[in-house]
Amino acid sequence: MQDAMASIPLISHEWTNFNPSDPGITILENLIAFEALQGSFIGNPDYRAKLKLLAMAGFHPRKGKCARLLLSADSLKEPIQLMAGQRFRLGGLTFETNRRMTVGDCSLTGVFSFYDGELHNISHLADREYTASVRLFGSKPKVGDCIYFIANHLPESEREISFYFTADSRLNRNPVEDRTENVFAALKWEVYTENGFEEIKARDFTGAFLTGGEIKLRVAGERAVEYEEAPVKGYCIRATLVRAMYDVPPRIVSVHAFLFEVWQRETKAATFTFNKNRTIRVKSPLEDEGHLLVFGKEEKGSSYRRYELTVENDLQGRYCRYEREQPGVFSLTFDSSRFGYEPAKLKDAVRIVLYSEEIMRQYRVGMVLGYDDQEIDLPMRYVVPETFCLIAKRTDPDGEARYDFVRPEKNEEDALCYHLLENDGKIVIEDAGAFIGAELFMGGIAVTEGPRGNVRAGSWFDAPGISDKEIFYNPGAGTGGAYREKLEDVKERFRKDVYTPYTCVTAKDYEHLVLTTPGLCIKKTRAVMDELENVVHISVLPDTGEVHPKLSESYRHVISERIIDHRLITTRFQILPPVYAGVSVRSTVYVKSHFGDCRQQIEERFRQVLDYENSEKSFGEVLRFEDVFRVIEELDCVDYIYELSMRPENIKAAVMKESDIYPVENCLLHLGSLELEIITYSGD
Repeated sequence: MQDAMASIPLISHEWTNFNPSDPGITILENLIAFEALQGSFIGNPDYRAKLKLLAMAGFHPRKGKCARLLLSADSLKEPIQLMAGQRFRLGGLTFETNRRMTVGDCSLTGVFSFYDGELHNISHLADREYTASVRLFGSKPKVGDCIYFIANHLPESEREISFYFTADSRLNRNPVEDRTENVFAALKWEVYTENGFEEIKARDFTGAFLTGGEIKLRVAGERAVEYEEAPVKGYCIRATLVRAMYDVPPRIVSVHAFLFEVWQRETKAATFTFNKNRTIRVKSPLEDEGHLLVFGKEEKGSSYRRYELTVENDLQGRYCRYEREQPGVFSLTFDSSRFGYEPAKLKDAVRIVLYSEEIMRQYRVGMVLGYDDQEIDLPMRYVVPETFCLIAKRTDPDGEARYDFVRPEKNEEDALCYHLLENDGKIVIEDAGAFIGAELFMGGIAVTEGPRGNVRAGSWFDAPGISDKEIFYNPGAGTGGAYREKLEDVKERFRKDVYTPYTCVTAKDYEHLVLTTPGLCIKKTRAVMDELENVVHISVLPDTGEVHPKLSESYRHVISERIIDHRLITTRFQILPPVYAGVSVRSTVYVKSHFGDCRQQIEERFRQVLDYENSEKSFGEVLRFEDVFRVIEELDCVDYIYELSMRPENIKAAVMKESDIYPVENCLLHLGSLELEIITYSGD
């Protein structure tokens, strides 16, 4: 303020009154206060501003998801019909189906693998008690090898079915963004019909059985016929290798077929929509029968009207006849000739809302007051956004109530626009539109346990209303369960992304990029700059479980494509395969008399210190004589080393310099021949 007042005479000679009573001074004070206020906002951005700043960098909060689970119905004695919203319990967790389906009508009766010109019976993979792994295509898979899945029945109409395979994965394979991509192998899926084997659509999330996971098949069961050439008679689905360049032959522990999916959530209030029918039959998905509200639309484009339930026939007004058939099942009849009102023949003319006892006691949410960013608390937290809906109640000029079903983020003229804070259990009204003064009620809500729904495989579930026993189980773990990401988590992702190398500049950048190549098993790598040729040499050791593994052309191609996308434009590189050089050792060691397994201990220590493949030692690392001498001498059983000499067995891969061994840049050392003389020290 003092700086501003000192500048006034330089700007205007007529302004001479600087007292607080002067209107100009008052305006100046307000402007300076506003400027200070704006400065504080810039220095302390609010939640929305931070989200928009992160969005400019491409980072958005990840949405919350319900955990997805595949359940098996193998234990059912006969098929059953599941309704949408059928519940399955595991401890305190609830899982629900998304749609109506039949389960237990199909099962595997045999599994056979054909390779090396022979048919192999591997039907024990379908036995959940069997845990030993099987090589599906033997030790050397080839194009044309196949697997036959024999079933007692296939779905009568075309529908998607799920298989789940548990792989014997002992290797650290890098995850892939698109689980349907696979650089090593490819399968063709077929079903046997009157015309022979016909190809069917498949989505393979296992990488042609390299990893455990789901395979979805779309089978038209009405065209299938029984396959009589297999040892077991039944309907046949066949998987044939059309590309076979596996880095590791696939090993499978178990296979489960004809699974159905459920989602971890618990519905507290559900809305059902129907076209106009005289009688509507409803089966409640809630465990208790719940509380019921009925709404009907009487004109096209109008709001809904509330209909009351009645068991009588001679009432006048908006009524519908309610008849309870059995617990959880009821019917509603609309008849204007009896009651004077009924919904019009429109799409979505009738809406029925079912409330649990818990939500009915607090189903009123609040009132729309009309100011910006009005926050209203919901009765529950961790809401599933896809299931959430509000009912807005307004009053006509004639005093009658009308109702609208409003979902989040509906940006239309005069609409009630709000967004849902599902983790906090709140809504924020951005624009009240034509709904100022409206009362809000729950129209639909389900809650989730987020990551708790990612339950481990092999759990048993009970199904209320179907059986008191636990007859459903999950062959695979639950996946995808998560709460909506918080702002702090988005900021942490942003920070990690900043420090993640995307462009290769240093040796560590190249090594990190190769080690994290999607879909590959990489054990170790080393990047070295050849300044004479101006080329980056990258040595790579694949992790295929073999002794002294080779680097295949598939690995070279995938790694090269990845580096090309991230290198500097003028940088050249060369991928080097690992070479192995044995080290011959000759040693005389004096040991203490009271140790009985000295030779075994010393030989094992030599193997460890010279094993570059399975230790932390890298390509081309110098093997120093003093390091080997020290680790042997440190053994408790060793008294002293009388003689120790080492030499490389492959002089092209490693050379001697004084007593040390210098491997070439892509060489890994290992113990070759060992001449070990053990002398027991007597103490004389």
